Amino acid sequence: MAITLVNPGGLPKIDVYRQVSIASGSKLVFIAGQVAWNADGVTVGEGDLAAQVEQCYLNIGTALAGAGGSFGDVAKLTFYVVDWTPDKMPPLLEGISRAAAKLGVTPVPPTTLIGVAALDIPDHLVEIEATAVLD
Repeated sequence: MAITLVNPGGLPKIDVYRQVSIASGSKLVFIAGQVAWNADGVTVGEGDLAAQVEQCYLNIGTALAGAGGSFGDVAKLTFYVVDWTPDKMPPLLEGISRAAAKLGVTPVPPTTLIGVAALDIPDHLVEIEATAVLD
């Protein structure tokens, strides 16, 4: 793999992701923001943030496979969460945990979370984009 995930000394250790991603590969892959659509374009987990996060991760995994990679090649994730408040953290983490288990991802790459007013479709609670590096 072209990605090494680390938590350098002097930065807080976060359980759900690593602070730094070191890329040594030569092929950059940029995955468009993924929402909780299945292959037929039907929203998965309407009203369920955990289910939608899980589906977003699975969609990223599918997109990466199409580029010849896997979730282990992800260098950075950006989350856009509708009407973000701290009480949404438990279901967000649950969705990450379920998806990571299905995808065999440990640890999760660096992540940025941005609260937004809305996404493209009112039923969508989260959108996740990814940047990956392949050898």
